[in-house]
Amino acid sequence: MNGVDRRTMLTRSAAVVGGAAVAGALSGPVAAAAPSASGDAARAAAAGTGSVVRPGDPRYEMLTTGNNQRFVARPDYIKMVRSTADAERALRDAVRAGKRVSVRSGGHCFADFAAHSGTQVIIDFSEMTHVGYDPKFRAFVVEAGARLINVYEALYKGWGVTIPGGICYSVGAGGHIAGGGYGLLSRAHGLVVDHLYAVEVVVTDGKGGVRTVVATREKNDPNRELWWAHTGGGGGNFGLVTRYWFRSPDAKGSEPSEQLISPPSKVLVSAVDFPWEQLTEAKFTRLLKNFGAWHAANSAPDSPYRNLSSLFNVSSKAHGSLGMFTQVDATVPNARKLLDDYLAAITAGTGVTPKALTRPTGELPAMPQFAEPRTLPWLQATRLVGTNNPVITNPTSRGAHKSAYMRKNFTDHQISALYQYMSRPDFKNPDTMLVLFSFGGQVNAMAPDATANAQRSSIFKMCFQTFWQDEGEDAYYLGWLRDLYEDFFSATGGVPLIDDSTDGCYINYPDRDITDPRRNRSGVPWQTLYYKDNYPRLQQVKKKYDPSDFFRHSMSIKPARG
Repeated sequence: MNGVDRRTMLTRSAAVVGGAAVAGALSGPVAAAAPSASGDAARAAAAGTGSVVRPGDPRYEMLTTGNNQRFVARPDYIKMVRSTADAERALRDAVRAGKRVSVRSGGHCFADFAAHSGTQVIIDFSEMTHVGYDPKFRAFVVEAGARLINVYEALYKGWGVTIPGGICYSVGAGGHIAGGGYGLLSRAHGLVVDHLYAVEVVVTDGKGGVRTVVATREKNDPNRELWWAHTGGGGGNFGLVTRYWFRSPDAKGSEPSEQLISPPSKVLVSAVDFPWEQLTEAKFTRLLKNFGAWHAANSAPDSPYRNLSSLFNVSSKAHGSLGMFTQVDATVPNARKLLDDYLAAITAGTGVTPKALTRPTGELPAMPQFAEPRTLPWLQATRLVGTNNPVITNPTSRGAHKSAYMRKNFTDHQISALYQYMSRPDFKNPDTMLVLFSFGGQVNAMAPDATANAQRSSIFKMCFQTFWQDEGEDAYYLGWLRDLYEDFFSATGGVPLIDDSTDGCYINYPDRDITDPRRNRSGVPWQTLYYKDNYPRLQQVKKKYDPSDFFRHSMSIKPARG
């Protein structure tokens, strides 16, 4: 799982494969080096061409679904992609055959974007996993199928750099980046897409033509809007993303290690439980109000607490406790005091005594050894949290998820609704939680239109989620989660509006219910809740690069008319 393969090692020499690939992409399909014999030619071609998996193949069933077993497709075939040229061929074949395509990198989509009843071809990028440095762009190249943990391992071991991405180790880079991408380093360094320099996309013109486009953030790039659309526009909308390049906006010189942010060499880590047996409704209320108040006071871009980030799983009573993980850059002045003051602020006035985190909860593994904060190397802490979270990554589970960005603290009604649903005596599912994730800091340093991800003034992000095993229980758990969410936001039509209290939803946590007027009774279109004022601009990009709406799913961007 270390992510540093032979190809990655080769990119550290002067003869960088990535640079040649970029040059090829800019002028047309990538050309492979000429082999010395016809046998070598065949092997070289095969290495860059993935399998076609059809019904009857033993791999077919596994590849018709992703991490959420609620969503299963029955495509004519699954095309595994191994190169940009392979992606071009795959798209051209599907366009000419008139087959509806869906796109997958890691398979963690919360909705049916990749696996749905209408898809005839799934184009799967999970074999494109290369991570390296490209001197032509002075940027790090990440292929769409690379898993986040492999990206972190390769970037850090090779050059001492990283991107501020998510916790879950097995999420694919393709969709994570396209939706914006955030993680424990985002308060200090912004979203993943704040460091995106370029993207390579295979697109179709609506007339049968297929081409590969490399779009950069350079002001004079004629394809700059396509780059912008991939800074939060969401996956499966514009074409087949094959590669991303990363260089931080303030990077100087030509030294690779100076082109992207460096994570802290060490982090201070705390993991605690708040047992339900200690919680009355009043104590529960105070605990959550404390969390909200702290983030309201400490989420400015220049806050001294921008180097601290916390994930708080408000689990159901059936689980037994509420778990909280906190990480702070151990190299900043007074790091231990920052952490101690934060933990004291969360528990102030509650009378609750934190305990060791002795069992997994959502994204968090059991971490009993961190009841007393400990210092760890950054990559070790990243592995600790990211590679052992069995609830969120269980590939046999069915799940439902709903999101919201918060600009202010909880209202009394919101916490009351949450308490009632989470402590309901007849609700027995321990794998249910509201995830509260620290936000703000440098995320809020950007203007809402600087990237397609427009939520740039929130203080924390929320994900309501529950997991179960049996299809026969779908109606029960979906109904329970819908009722909680719509009660929580009952003052605004069952959804988080764009107002002074909330800032809509996160496109990487897509929820089809938001598109249904029976569930979204606010009168505000779902596109506004996810994209705010950026949606019309995204439609213009769609019109230019996918005019026939070839790439579409249940919540896709529609081309502008006229």
